[in-house]
Amino acid sequence: MKIRSIVILLACTATLAACSSSGPRPLPPIRQAPTVEGAWVDPNGIVSTFQAGTFSTRTTDSNQLLASGTYTMTSDRLVEINMTSLVRNTQSKVNCAMVTPSQLNCTSDSGAQFSLARRG
Repeated sequence: MKIRSIVILLACTATLAACSSSGPRPLPPIRQAPTVEGAWVDPNGIVSTFQAGTFSTRTTDSNQLLASGTYTMTSDRLVEINMTSLVRNTQSKVNCAMVTPSQLNCTSDSGAQFSLARRG
């Protein structure tokens, strides 16, 4: 009976040793939602900048301000822009969806659709 107890004790010890680890497992990296912050360009070369809740659109050649306003992230991939066109002297709302970290697909409140690509 003594040998049987020793065998059982060794089996339990081996089982417990197999369950131990060398330390805590590292946590998986936190995946951050893509941000709209930065410069974006349309197919005509017009540069739109998103910075800390403000929005502006400028020409590339003379850096002339064409529109300005504000934006809010309504979700991690949707942006709502409220802007004033200095060219037309009108206000409008534009909704954009970030389809990839480098592409925004946008629709204005008048129904016009356009895309912006992240700049450099």
